[in-house]
Amino acid sequence: MRSSAPESLRKTALDEPRPGSLTIGYAPDADRPPTENPPRFSWLPDIDDASRYVVELAQDASFGPGTYRYADLAWNFFTPPETFAPGTWYWRYALWDEAGEAPRSQWSAVRQFDLSEGLPETPVPAPAERRMRVKAAHPRLWLDGAELDALRARVAEDPAAYGWDGFYAGSVEPWIERPIIEEPKPYPNNVRVATLWRQMYIDCQETIYAIRHLAIAGRVLDDTRLLDKARDWLLAVADWDTRGPTSRAYNDEAAFRVVVALAWGYDWLYDHLSAEERETVRAVLLERTREVADHVIAHARIHVFPYDSHAVRSLSAVLTPTCIALDGESEEATGWLDYTVDFLATLYSPWAGTDGGWAEGPHYWMTGIAYFIEAANLIVKYLGLDLYKRPFLQNTGAFPLYTKAPGTRRACFGDDSTLGDLPGLKVGYNVRQFAGVTGNGHYQWYFERLKADAAGTEMAFYNYGWWDLNFDDLTYNHDHAPVAAVEPENLPPVRWFKDIGWVAIQKHMGDPSRHIQFLFKSSSYGSLSHSHGDQNAFLLHAYGEDLAIQSGYYVAFGSSMHREWRRQTRSKNAVLIGGQGQYAEKDKALARKAAGTILDVVEEPGHVLIRADATPAYRVANDLVLRVERDVHFVADSYFVFVDRAETAQPQTLDWLCHTVGPVDAGKSSFRYRGERAGFSGQFVFSSAGAPALSAVEGFPGIDPADFEGLALHHHLRASLPAARKHVLVTLLAPYALDAPRRIFSFIDDQGFTTDIYFTDVDDRRFKLTLAKDF
Repeated sequence: MRSSAPESLRKTALDEPRPGSLTIGYAPDADRPPTENPPRFSWLPDIDDASRYVVELAQDASFGPGTYRYADLAWNFFTPPETFAPGTWYWRYALWDEAGEAPRSQWSAVRQFDLSEGLPETPVPAPAERRMRVKAAHPRLWLDGAELDALRARVAEDPAAYGWDGFYAGSVEPWIERPIIEEPKPYPNNVRVATLWRQMYIDCQETIYAIRHLAIAGRVLDDTRLLDKARDWLLAVADWDTRGPTSRAYNDEAAFRVVVALAWGYDWLYDHLSAEERETVRAVLLERTREVADHVIAHARIHVFPYDSHAVRSLSAVLTPTCIALDGESEEATGWLDYTVDFLATLYSPWAGTDGGWAEGPHYWMTGIAYFIEAANLIVKYLGLDLYKRPFLQNTGAFPLYTKAPGTRRACFGDDSTLGDLPGLKVGYNVRQFAGVTGNGHYQWYFERLKADAAGTEMAFYNYGWWDLNFDDLTYNHDHAPVAAVEPENLPPVRWFKDIGWVAIQKHMGDPSRHIQFLFKSSSYGSLSHSHGDQNAFLLHAYGEDLAIQSGYYVAFGSSMHREWRRQTRSKNAVLIGGQGQYAEKDKALARKAAGTILDVVEEPGHVLIRADATPAYRVANDLVLRVERDVHFVADSYFVFVDRAETAQPQTLDWLCHTVGPVDAGKSSFRYRGERAGFSGQFVFSSAGAPALSAVEGFPGIDPADFEGLALHHHLRASLPAARKHVLVTLLAPYALDAPRRIFSFIDDQGFTTDIYFTDVDDRRFKLTLAKDF
């Protein structure tokens, strides 16, 4: 008889495909060391979605005694339940044989990483261990039975406790007599109509408000009338067609809201429902949740392709509350809850690193983080796992603080349905949550300032259509001690969000008459998702007014204004090469490749230097591009000097753009903008390719007029340089308050092998810029 093959040959081969620009990668490794302890592990999964895994971790590459083994892992991402000693570590993974309780494939390549001292300690207990602390009784969303009893007693003693009186008057009483909302109808001929979509959206959001708030108030007050009303709403919504207009396949935003309404109703009304009613609601809730979970896990596959904004958001917004409500009553739901919690504890967020930034911008930070906050609060109450200890969540309150300061309207990057309005209330409410988590008084100041500025907007669609702020106040006040507000004068003036390629400069945020906000972006995320073709672009707000702006209007996602203006480089304070901007179309892979990089940020007394490279962003759209770089100098806390460098394989023109709300005065080599409270002057100080031709442009060329009918036209300056293979352009931009106009003077000394440009203000503060000559 022939001898059997060696064991190594009988094992299943393990594929280790190379990661793509849109997939997760193999982490950690020498190039991506851990930022928290224990490390977060990820790898590209086996082709068989049913495969399970084993991970080994050791401090020697031979994986001898002392090796940690974590077996029977369901997914291709994992966080250990314990922390590890600092030092050099090695890890590998394999496919796992459940029956044989042994690896069934060859081991992966061994990857090495260094675990630094002092990292945040954020272990994640295994699902079975997490579940040991749960209580099977209902409710379990937000409060358990003991907490409910305590709240009931507190409100009986003081009806204003935690803001209960405001919650009851504003968010319970309106639903007591209001008729139950009818099931939304399909679109005519099943063609989406924006107005009908919005009405469906609001109707489904209001089912959450009615069911959740009546149920909570009924339980807290022991009011049968409220409980009966909540039950009537719940059973009516449970009767809606699960495959109709409120299904995820037809309208995902509507579906998300219906599922959440059912979850809160099922959980808080559990003891007020008959056995038959519970089974009816549970079956519908499970069916609707399955549709969302199948999309997230089996179709969108966010554990492989994480850059799906809606799918990732649905983990927090939908699967967390629904699966907690169904946990222990459905094996499927328990499995979905495990997936959700482990994703949020390991891979979240695809749009961020650890320093707190969010690549899609602060508006989509607002939405994503709002739902994450809801999920994190439910998870810590139900499972005892505190996700807020993760470094990203300790830092992310700084992102809107630095990039969407109070008083700004058009001074931030990315899609934003509040464009043109003051920062939305929910941005402030999110930041307040991080004040409660971290004790940061600057965050509390930001919340109070935004709430005061946005008073009266509570019923705006981008507020009421997404969340009830009275409920937010109730839950926050109940769960967190007050934090004293701290004025922002002692904030560090520069914040570099390295993980997403944003830099913010903030001066005198607390005083609108002196405030300067400057934002610059050159991001490795490119124009993916809700990001735009705006690498190496800048925005400027100064002295109480937006000056160099985000141009256009957020008419609707996918509109002409959105696709052909807002997303495109021609609407940005950036440059065009050969008349072309950066790639900002629908191909996700190309959008991710159309990236930029912040090369360096240097802070010195009276001087900040930002250096960035957007070459890939332009090259995707124009293969003649060899180099596109921009340096920004912020001098004496008062003016900016831009140095743009471009190099192409053949001569190309360069256009320098600056967008404003009102008309720009364009001169021979200078330009000026005068707003209502502030303005700026500009000068093209040096151009290697010859003098620019300046023009002032009104409106949105080439955009469907219906998209901005009845809206004010915006303006921009266009400085066009002659075609050349190499461009070096130096531009001065000096903002000022109208009651204190400012001039900055400059002259050039070009003797010898350098071109030296000198800038000076009226106080004789000088800045010298040296350019090497190109011989």
